[in-house]
Amino acid sequence: MRRYYRPHEIGLLPPVVVLVVAVVLVIGLAACSSGRGLGSRYDARTGVSASTRVVADGRPIPKGGGRYKVGAPYKVSGRWYVPQEDMNYDRTGVASWYGADFHGRLTANGEVFDMGALTAAHPTLPMPSYAYVTNLETGRTILVRINDRGPYANDRVIDLSRQAARFLGSEAQGLARVRVRYAGRAPLDGDDRQERMYLASQPWYGGRQDTRMAEGRPTYLRPMGIGAENLVK
Repeated sequence: MRRYYRPHEIGLLPPVVVLVVAVVLVIGLAACSSGRGLGSRYDARTGVSASTRVVADGRPIPKGGGRYKVGAPYKVSGRWYVPQEDMNYDRTGVASWYGADFHGRLTANGEVFDMGALTAAHPTLPMPSYAYVTNLETGRTILVRINDRGPYANDRVIDLSRQAARFLGSEAQGLARVRVRYAGRAPLDGDDRQERMYLASQPWYGGRQDTRMAEGRPTYLRPMGIGAENLVK
């Protein structure tokens, strides 16, 4: 059984033992701060590893700050992925979501992940870019900003931020059957008015629709073609 020493006992130990105990304590504290122990930066649910945390918990997350990136073909777990800007990208599959363990950490294009923003990770679409995501079970559609890579687990098609999953109605169950459609490139400055305007225009959205936001809809987003009520003109 592992022995844990109380602070007042350490002064009675030989110097070598004190050093060993100190190292163990430091490692233990590091493991506790990560929330899931040593080596816990790999998330088996999403199939990705968390990057360095650059914004401490409780601090505001900056918008933008990354770079435009498509990237070269790459291999994960024996499978090749070919990033590209596919204007006709339209795929149905399973979506997962990621949250606190990645909050405040760098995304694949150098932005900072904010689990409270309408963002997502995708294996091949450009970063940053927009995508329409429809929960095929609830019928809800949102616009998200693609600013990260993943997921790579169980052939999932997209990994949503916690907030995106919440609005789509998939936060509780964790996974959802979705349809993902490419909607064009997003600005580097991280301006999220387009995502929020689209959300506010949805008939299922719980808040009062903001007419001023709706009037400012972007002209460079590609329409989905799934109903007049969902068009971004």
